[in-house]
Amino acid sequence: MRRLSTRNQFLALLYAQLARAESLRSIEALFESHAARLYHVGAKEISRSTLADANAKRPHEVFSGLLAKMMQRCDRKLAGEVADAVYLVDSTRFPLNSLSAHWAKFSNGVNCFKLHIVYNPDTANPVTAEVTAGNVNDITMAKSLPICPGATYVFDLGYYDYGWWADLNEQGCRLVTRLKSNTKLRDVVEQTIKKDGYVLSDRIGKLPARQAASRKNPFQDPVREIRVATETGKILRIITNDLDASAEEIADLYKRRWQIELFFRWVKHMLKIRHFLGTSENAIRIQIAVALIAHLLLRAAHKLQSSVESLQAFTGLIAQNLMHRRRIDALLDPPPPVARDDRQLSLSIC
Repeated sequence: MRRLSTRNQFLALLYAQLARAESLRSIEALFESHAARLYHVGAKEISRSTLADANAKRPHEVFSGLLAKMMQRCDRKLAGEVADAVYLVDSTRFPLNSLSAHWAKFSNGVNCFKLHIVYNPDTANPVTAEVTAGNVNDITMAKSLPICPGATYVFDLGYYDYGWWADLNEQGCRLVTRLKSNTKLRDVVEQTIKKDGYVLSDRIGKLPARQAASRKNPFQDPVREIRVATETGKILRIITNDLDASAEEIADLYKRRWQIELFFRWVKHMLKIRHFLGTSENAIRIQIAVALIAHLLLRAAHKLQSSVESLQAFTGLIAQNLMHRRRIDALLDPPPPVARDDRQLSLSIC
C-alpha cells in the first residue's frame, strides 16, 4: 500500500467509476493502455494487487470526508434559504456475496448493505450519505443524522417514529410522511377541500397519546392528515405538521419522494454500482464514496456546458473521452485529426 499514494488510488477508482470498469483487472489494464496520458492528471500505472490492498487497508474516512466536503459545497447555495430547502430521506439495499458475510449478514444466506441518503431534489444531489449493514433500521440511522433547522423533510414509513418526528418539529422543520393504516387521530377537526380534486379529506387532529403500550408519545402538537387518491386508486394518508399550506402543496411534496428513487436507480445503473471491487466493509465504503463523488462531478460538469442536454448522454460521452484532452462543451464536435505517429500505431495494432 505504501507504493500507492492516496491520490493515485482515488484517481484509479474515479476513472474506473466514470469508465464503468467492473474489476481490478480491468482498471489495471485500462491504466496500462493509457500509460502515456496518465501524467496529465498526475497518475501512474497501478497493479490490481496493490489497489486491492489499499482498498482494504487505507481508512475509508479519507474518501468519505472528501465526499462530505463536496456535498456541503454543492448544497451551500441554499444557505440563507433554509425555509425553502426540501430534503428527501430514504435508503436502498445492495446485495453482496458470502465473502462479505462477516460484516453484512442480513439473514441466512442473504448478505447486503444499505446506502442511507438525505437528498436535495432541487440540486439533484445528496447532502448526507451513510453506509451500514443491511440489518440496520432506517430510523436508527436517521436519528443519528444532523437536522437542518427550518427545512422540509419528506420520508416514508421506514421512518415511523414519533420521537424523531418530535425532534424535527422542535427544530422548526416541516415534516411530510405517511400514516399507517391502523393509526387513529384524536380530537379531529374536518377542513373544507376543493370539489372534484384528488384530495379526499383534510383534517387536523393529534397523534395517539402513546407511542407504545409503555411509552408516552413525545409529539403532542396538532398534526394534519390529508387523504389523497393515487392514479392506481390507492388511498394515501399523508401526515404533516404544516397546518397552513394547501392540501395540494403537501400532497405534491410527498410526490417528490419519487425523485430519490430515480437517484438510486441512477446510482445503481448509470454509475454501475452493482459490481464491487472488494468484499471488506472498508473497500465497499471507499467505492461508494468515490461513486457519489463521481456523481457530483458529473452533475457539476454537465451544468457548465449546454451542448448535451441529457445527463445520461453526457455521462456516456465523458466515458468515451476520459483520456482525451477535450473541452466538456465540445464533446459533440468532431475529434481532432489523428497525429501521424498515432495513425501508424493504430495501423500496426490492426
